[in-house]
Amino acid sequence: MNTPPPPHTSARLTRVAALVSAVCLLVAGCSVLGASEDGSDADPVGGPGGMKVALVTHGGKGDAFWDLVRRGAEAAAAKDGIDLTYASDSDAAAQAALVRDAVGDKVDGIAVTLAKPAAMRGPIARAKAAGIPVVGLNSGIDAWRPAGLLEYFGQDESVAGQAVGDKLDEVRAKHALCVVHERGNVALEARCAGVRKTFDGDTDNLYVDGSDMNAVTATIASRLRQDSSIDEVVTLGAQYGLSAVKAVEQAGSRAEVATFDLNKDLVKAVQDGDVQFAVDQQPYLQGYLAVDALWLYRTNGNVSGGGTAPVLTGPAFVTRSNVSAVARFAASGTR
Repeated sequence: MNTPPPPHTSARLTRVAALVSAVCLLVAGCSVLGASEDGSDADPVGGPGGMKVALVTHGGKGDAFWDLVRRGAEAAAAKDGIDLTYASDSDAAAQAALVRDAVGDKVDGIAVTLAKPAAMRGPIARAKAAGIPVVGLNSGIDAWRPAGLLEYFGQDESVAGQAVGDKLDEVRAKHALCVVHERGNVALEARCAGVRKTFDGDTDNLYVDGSDMNAVTATIASRLRQDSSIDEVVTLGAQYGLSAVKAVEQAGSRAEVATFDLNKDLVKAVQDGDVQFAVDQQPYLQGYLAVDALWLYRTNGNVSGGGTAPVLTGPAFVTRSNVSAVARFAASGTR
């Protein structure tokens, strides 16, 4: 017959057992933290600190907008312990090649823009076949689900354009010139189409070479000289808005300028009254959320929007009346 241990011995054994359990959890990891029974690591990415993510955009060289996207992505990567690589090319075929390179590098996740969705179908399919999750951002709100992306972060460009059209009616504009700086970009075309849908006045599209800022200014100025009825110039990027301000001056036009997107120089132009308003889609937030979403998916199985709805980052209007609220963030390079 076994004699039960005295009470103080039983308590000591309980404490020892608890200590052994704690050591197992903290040092060995045990099966609770992802190691299988044979001792192999079951974490699909080798732990959050070992993740590799590629952000591949269609951003053109020298476009400050993409600096904001990249800073947001880098902030999320730093928080999550991610090894982030950023690559961009405004040429659709070259951007597709960058995505294929990321697949070849065996990254753990890819964030991509879909300015020209058809060019990205093959590379995205290759990533999915390799088991690499892909999320979308900025461009392609109507294409991300058909392309098979996991999530999407950006603004609805059609809705944003319609909001601008309504805004132009509020300021009693009659004839708007919508300046497209990249032909064939679905997001830019959707913006101008949205303006045309709700604006009661006339809307004309003007296509310019967005890689040559001097040419952009000259082309807008030439059009303003040709048609004095144009009383509003709508650009689709902050730097092009600033070019439009110069063009209005060169042409001696009385047209007002409104733009999509924001940067610190554009903030000052709004403060000075040179630009009526800007539509902020929060590019920093787009980059941040896209990278953070991949980390959350690989480490906790989270899918924003349930994989069926986009996560909207805009539009929000920045005017002279509220620009001070974002000015200090723009000065630090995050808005």
